[in-house]
Amino acid sequence: MTTGERFADARALKAYAGAAPVTRASGRSRVVVARAVKNQRLASVGYMWAFAALRSHEPRQHYDGRHTGGERHIAALRNLFNKLLGCLYHCLQSRTLYDSERAFPLPVALAA
Repeated sequence: MTTGERFADARALKAYAGAAPVTRASGRSRVVVARAVKNQRLASVGYMWAFAALRSHEPRQHYDGRHTGGERHIAALRNLFNKLLGCLYHCLQSRTLYDSERAFPLPVALAA
């Protein structure tokens, strides 16, 4: 069974791995929390994968941008794991190799 047969899209894979956050809203309050129901093995490996990816330049820039933007370490790491899972899903679906320049493109400066 391939990834495309098991998961309808990348969002389903991210939810299964526990990388996608859960937003609970009621009236005026809105809380974003981590998923409690997930594949624990995939989640554990995923956080190790994201932590190891910090040694590369592009993922490190993505993490630093999130971390300096006000996110705590674990939230920025979860976001990087989420991004890497999306890249993995795309590579498996399109049967292409991972390209870090395509996965983490340089930010484009807006012209004045």
